[in-house]
Amino acid sequence: MNLNLHNNDTQFADIQWRNSKLRLEYQWVGARHSEHPVIVFLHEGLGSVALWKDFPESFCSAHGFTGLVFSRYGYGLSSPRPAEEKLPVSFMHEQAHQVLPAFFSHLGITRPWLFGHSDGASIALLYAARFPSQLSGIVVAAPHIFVEDITIASIRTAREVYLTQNLRAKLAPYHADVDSAFWGWNDIWLDPAFRAWNIEQELTAIACPVLAIQGEDDEYGTLEQVYGLKRKTPQTEIVLLPQCGHSPHRDQPEALSREAAQFIASSV
Repeated sequence: MNLNLHNNDTQFADIQWRNSKLRLEYQWVGARHSEHPVIVFLHEGLGSVALWKDFPESFCSAHGFTGLVFSRYGYGLSSPRPAEEKLPVSFMHEQAHQVLPAFFSHLGITRPWLFGHSDGASIALLYAARFPSQLSGIVVAAPHIFVEDITIASIRTAREVYLTQNLRAKLAPYHADVDSAFWGWNDIWLDPAFRAWNIEQELTAIACPVLAIQGEDDEYGTLEQVYGLKRKTPQTEIVLLPQCGHSPHRDQPEALSREAAQFIASSV
């Protein structure tokens, strides 16, 4: 893919969604010219373009990839979620089935790689299941395929820290509306209706190469998340990282970069 843009410049895409205009923040990173398809980075439940920090740029530049990083609705500099609007249980399905196709169409992106973390990894899986012929492959770090007690407990802890300690101040520089970002994620995951959320059966439709990476000390999910993915999508390759929690790009960036780059290069 060839870029005729200045890398790392913040740009905005206006797409139609829910009968209104949605503005999405994005940046191109890495190589201007690459023999590989573009790699689209999908952030975690509290993430944004800025909260990825330098991982996408470093990863793509080191391996000759072109990357696209963007902030989902309600995050970063993208359109904030109104305070009265609650995310539906199907919010990740909406992102995968409606927002991503519109975003890709707007930018002219075809057959990309998806590189997702946490909620972003689940969105990548859902996109791959719905559009099996439209991807080159996916890398998923710490994906969620069903809801576990450990996940809910950690999200409850995050709520208390946000209310009583300095988590809000730490997140504020990465979001134009930090309360929109935090409460959208926290409220839906702690909604009793979300406890039944499960995408295992949808995974059987995935046809592209899949690399699943998880830290052995992940505080938001057990290894059954990646083992369950492997059972439903047999072509999945699993990498477990020692001394690594829920965020491999922060805890083990070199190992994550090495494993992901080797997988992408070998899947050409």
